[in-house]
Amino acid sequence: MGHGWEGVVLKLFRGKDFRFTVTGAEDVTDHYRRLHVTDGGMLAQTGVHPTMWVRLWFDNAGKPHQRAYTLVDPDPEKGTFSLEFALHDGCASEWARKAGPGDTIEATVQGTGFDLPQPEPSRLLVVGDTAALPAVNSLLESMPGIPATIWFETQHASDRELPLGVDPALHEVHWIDRQASGAELVKQAKAGLAAAVEDAPDAYAWITCDTTTTRALTAYVRKELGLPKDRVHALGYWRPGRG
Repeated sequence: MGHGWEGVVLKLFRGKDFRFTVTGAEDVTDHYRRLHVTDGGMLAQTGVHPTMWVRLWFDNAGKPHQRAYTLVDPDPEKGTFSLEFALHDGCASEWARKAGPGDTIEATVQGTGFDLPQPEPSRLLVVGDTAALPAVNSLLESMPGIPATIWFETQHASDRELPLGVDPALHEVHWIDRQASGAELVKQAKAGLAAAVEDAPDAYAWITCDTTTTRALTAYVRKELGLPKDRVHALGYWRPGRG
């Protein structure tokens, strides 16, 4: 399958193409699936860094469609890692539901760089949802010992069973049921972020949820709360209706 104009652009920006092979699959919950893969030599070429992600290519009614996924438990020596899918409608979830040992998927690595904030913040402020779970876990693991406040949006009752890698002694989690296209998350996160930034002006904010919510909260922490650009990481992970 060709990658269309998006693939051409990624090539121009020195994107590297690989093919992953599925070695196993497990249903973490009824709406969340984990696939184990071999990396096709990727990690030996690229190395690994916190919150590292790749673009996977899916067939969408004969047209190429790419979505980004964070690596879970990457092992450069073995050339393996896992990929996690918050299941909903769309070609990516459809592929993940059916994928099993021996199936392959094309991938491109480009634009995945992330540097841990320096100096280290006294607190992490994290806003995310099930699509961002692997990235949130990678971030927390890469910054051990730093307290964090997390606003985590769920869409299904079983989402509260997901393996959010928190330490109760360090991490405070606010579970928020998704309502009105993220409005409840925005409301609760704004109130909590304001109080947290007042207590910890050097805090680092990580905002990775749906695109609309991410934009709203990013504008709030930058313009209203005054966090500098280098203390905010914001990326819209998905848009309603897109698989």
